[in-house]
Amino acid sequence: MKKLLCPVLALAFALMLSAAAVTAQTPAKATTAASVAAQPDARLFPLEDVRAGMKARAWTVFAGTEAQEFGVDIIGVLPGFPAPRQSAIIGRLTGANAEKTGVFAGMSGSPVYIDGKLVGAIAFSFPFSKEPICGITPIKQMIDIFERQQGTAARNGGASRTMSFAKLASTDWQTDWPKPAVSGGTFAAPVAAGSPLNALLGQTIAPIATPLVFSGISSEALSLYAPQLQANGLLPVAGVGGAASITPLGKVTDKTLPPGSSVSVQLVRGDYSLAAFGTVTWRDNDRIYAFGHPFLGLGVADMPMSESNVVTVISSVNNSFKLSSAGQMVGSISQDRATGIYGMLGRAPKMIPVKINLHTSRDRTETYTYEVANDKFLTPILLNITIFSTIGSTERALGESTISLRGQINVAGQQPIKIERRFSSMNAGAQAAASVAVPMSALLSSGFDNVDVGQITLDITSTDERMSGTLDRIALDRTEVTRGETVEVQAYVRTDSGKQFVQRIPVKIPADVPRGQLVLFVGDGGALQQASAAQNFVPLDLTQLVGAINKIKKNDRLYVKLFRVTSGAVIGTDEMPNLPPSVVATLNSDRTSGGFTPTALSPLAEQELPPAEFVIEGQQLIAINVIR
Repeated sequence: MKKLLCPVLALAFALMLSAAAVTAQTPAKATTAASVAAQPDARLFPLEDVRAGMKARAWTVFAGTEAQEFGVDIIGVLPGFPAPRQSAIIGRLTGANAEKTGVFAGMSGSPVYIDGKLVGAIAFSFPFSKEPICGITPIKQMIDIFERQQGTAARNGGASRTMSFAKLASTDWQTDWPKPAVSGGTFAAPVAAGSPLNALLGQTIAPIATPLVFSGISSEALSLYAPQLQANGLLPVAGVGGAASITPLGKVTDKTLPPGSSVSVQLVRGDYSLAAFGTVTWRDNDRIYAFGHPFLGLGVADMPMSESNVVTVISSVNNSFKLSSAGQMVGSISQDRATGIYGMLGRAPKMIPVKINLHTSRDRTETYTYEVANDKFLTPILLNITIFSTIGSTERALGESTISLRGQINVAGQQPIKIERRFSSMNAGAQAAASVAVPMSALLSSGFDNVDVGQITLDITSTDERMSGTLDRIALDRTEVTRGETVEVQAYVRTDSGKQFVQRIPVKIPADVPRGQLVLFVGDGGALQQASAAQNFVPLDLTQLVGAINKIKKNDRLYVKLFRVTSGAVIGTDEMPNLPPSVVATLNSDRTSGGFTPTALSPLAEQELPPAEFVIEGQQLIAINVIR
């Protein structure tokens, strides 16, 4: 027995020693991995080692596609700018090209090297400085913010937002431009006595403007948005970049978007082109870092990233800038944050295709095809600009006109959103463009995660005259009726020229209506929408939202609606007429509050009339007595 026990004890003791050894080695391995991860990248120059008087080299494209070298003399480091726990390096550009152009729009992202190591991206300027002074975003700040943000696309979990019927039907659309993620300010940092930075105290430091090149966009459309674009750090430039064709993703090689090359962020491509231009700071395998400051501060984004060609740099006392045109798409921009933009090579973004058939006042048909970026903030703006430009490209820019708009917005898994509007006024083109931007804005900002917008198709017809009328009055052939009878309503419409015509409308009284007074409404779709008890609603899902958008009344024709004076309610988007007293009492219980809108008029029937020759506006009410 003892002979058997000894080997067993020896084996058990050996196993214990082995397990202890493994356990002891595990933290050592973790520590080694952590220490390796914490080691600084040998390709990058640490911010803490930057000193005034250092000589640096930078790269950017002044013409063509090849980056050219110029010098940067380091003046110092500005802590706490542009945000807490961030810093900016201040430098002076040197070299013939840089001294001629100064710090120019499109230079954003130009990489700066000290001792052959990347220290940061040129991103800020002193607009009124007599010297070419720049601010440099440290590369570590650019990398860190994007490393933290990977895979954190904002999701709402299907939470919807309150919608307004009046806003959905409106054509007076105004976008709420975001506040710039990084704004300029006065250089007033505490600096040491004798520091070279003292000479800059009191001057303005701001992100370098990003040139936003419009091609095919009318000057009228550009002027509508120029002030807001400039307020957000963008420099609108019209007519200098060629239209960007819709091409598939290009092949990525080692020579694709090297540091210092010009990069384009395409918002629209096809018959229209709208693209922002800057410079690549760093390429790390398939990851691209650029700009050094935000483009628009969109956060998570999905926009085409393309190569670009620089025609030349226009030197200007006010603001020098690059003349550039977009080239082959090679990837997508997925992040737009405070320290720059971040993209991935070899990944195609999701764009929204648009096709417009414009039937002109001269009996010609022009077809426009293009794509717009898929973004809840940008897409409505881009649609508004391009549709307005389409109408203005061949039709009159001044004076009255009539614009008819028919089409649809395709949404995956849903019924198409139907668009059928007509406008006759001095600004019919702007109203027509807004009538597409409004439902698109409602879709993309709804809060639902499953909004997948497909192709948008539009047929636009234009005439060079105003064709509108006003509903003057209505009359009945009799005011006392019986159940199931049909009465005739005469709607008297007066045109802008003073002519009057009568539209005769048969209205059938429901067979089950109680005796008493009814109210008959005749008016245009907009007036009926405003008079409706259902003004705001919270859609339960995307299907309900699409249905509500499709139920918006049309603005160019008359509607007839018959009401009974009795208690009802509106719950969500549904009108619930003629409620029994017990239901009304339950809704008005002291134990509950909200959730419905009480109504004094309960709808009995509604009729949409075919569109007339004229766009009719106005409303009238008249009473009808049901005697038996």
